[in-house]
Amino acid sequence: MVSRGDLIELELTDITHGGDALGRHEGLVCFVPYGVPGDRARVRVTEAKSHYVRGELLEVLAASPHRVTPPCRHFGRCGGCHWQHIAYPQQLAYKQRIVQEQMARIAKLPDVPVRPTLGMDEPWHYRNHVQLTPDREGNLGYLAARSHDVVAIEECYLPHPLIEEVLASLDLDYPGLRQVSLRAGTRTEDRMVILDVEGDEPEIEVDDLPLSLVLLPPEGALRVLVGDDHIHEELAGRRYRISAESFFQVNTDQAEHLVRLVREALAPTGGERLLDLFCGVGTFGLALASQVRQVIGVEESEGAIADAVENAEGLENVELWQGSVEEAIAEVEPGVELVVLDPPRAGVAAGALAALIKLAPQRIAYVSCDPASLARDLRILADGGYEARYIQPVDMFPQTYHVETVALLSRVNLEKQ
Repeated sequence: MVSRGDLIELELTDITHGGDALGRHEGLVCFVPYGVPGDRARVRVTEAKSHYVRGELLEVLAASPHRVTPPCRHFGRCGGCHWQHIAYPQQLAYKQRIVQEQMARIAKLPDVPVRPTLGMDEPWHYRNHVQLTPDREGNLGYLAARSHDVVAIEECYLPHPLIEEVLASLDLDYPGLRQVSLRAGTRTEDRMVILDVEGDEPEIEVDDLPLSLVLLPPEGALRVLVGDDHIHEELAGRRYRISAESFFQVNTDQAEHLVRLVREALAPTGGERLLDLFCGVGTFGLALASQVRQVIGVEESEGAIADAVENAEGLENVELWQGSVEEAIAEVEPGVELVVLDPPRAGVAAGALAALIKLAPQRIAYVSCDPASLARDLRILADGGYEARYIQPVDMFPQTYHVETVALLSRVNLEKQ
């Protein structure tokens, strides 16, 4: 019987969706953060349940061939990265395996083709948006792994150099600061500092860098202190306005691949109507507008849809609706051939999927940042008459277990089933 505090030795043999390595001890599954399949490890049991245990890695007795030395001094305490200790090509292989496992286990679609993960040539310094939290002494950092404690950072290998420059020059003196967000247009060099505060306006210096400074008070509207309430970014030949609170992909280079993959999956010929659900600032629908007859974009966020309207200027075949996806689908006239789905991590609500199945588009490109919610939704779509043709993982988040995917679904002839 394994108990909390026990020391055990085990071989790690697999990786999980949450990023932990996995082994077995006395018939129990053991989850080990910062392990690598192929390691033989000494582990302290931190949680013991009837069917699994969780452990803390104390010592690597024999290292996996895929284990590497993490470059960051904060790795293992900071919760921002999970896989700096795994060689990058193997990170890509694990992400493909995770998607395959979720499709088999949750979606019950073990035969859907999952392509090799599309990685980056340089898997560092890619994030165009970071969020930092001050510790009790006012030092900025990231939340610790599985904790609300803040790890003050002296270095970070994920932010884009434009953000690193702002971070290095930032001098904040304000006890009511709750969070700092830094955003950048990596192709326009626009930069923004967003301060989430309680109380009065803070004192801030940024060494005369050209940027916008925005205040998010606990109540009331966002306030612009310097510059604009938005930045711009260029993607797939278009320029996008992105307001302080609007979502945009955090990895611009990989987002370029997402647009290409969606275009290839839907294969528009010029005469189709395209429904872009969870359209945000218009990333996918506007990029495809010149290749279809009509685009209808739907987004619940008032700020993001305002950005999308600005970004759609000059495109006469684009309609943009602000509201819930489920309600909007019910209002769409029949005859939509193509759909883009780009939901948040939680996936698509069951009612919205039911409405989409009733609308009966021919092809759906589903862009997901969570393989588990994707698998759940693909099962529903499969039961509603759609076949998952393939899934293409894209590494939007190197050094973490997170993986983006583009899945192509096509409607099958139900009469022949």
